[in-house]
Amino acid sequence: MPDPTAVAVVAADYFQSYSVVGLLAVVGVLFVAVAFGAGRLLRPVVPTPEKLLTYECGVDPVGEGWAHTQVRYYVYAFLYVIFAVDSIFLFPWATVFADPRYGATTLVEMFVFLGFLAVGLLYAYKKGVLTWT
Repeated sequence: MPDPTAVAVVAADYFQSYSVVGLLAVVGVLFVAVAFGAGRLLRPVVPTPEKLLTYECGVDPVGEGWAHTQVRYYVYAFLYVIFAVDSIFLFPWATVFADPRYGATTLVEMFVFLGFLAVGLLYAYKKGVLTWT
């Protein structure tokens, strides 16, 4: 059985380090709240019709505020994210693969991972997502 006083000392040490982080978070939130409050109290509030208009790059707004964007750009962004995540996982895998204890296991896991990516890429190809129009 461990000594209760030693456990209490370790627990106090543990929670003291987290109390510093908590105190810093509270100070940060208070700093932001005080800055926004001071800005709200000190700024002049004089709304005019010109100030309430939508402003975009020095050009008067014309037409509706909604613009249509083609979905294919989102699909390309999604595909980029998938392959960027793939490259992020390749570097730690290469590091673990060098360890003789985990070599075969990580090799199988990487082929499973690459298999899932290949299935996703094949699906995107079959759907015609990868053709530029």
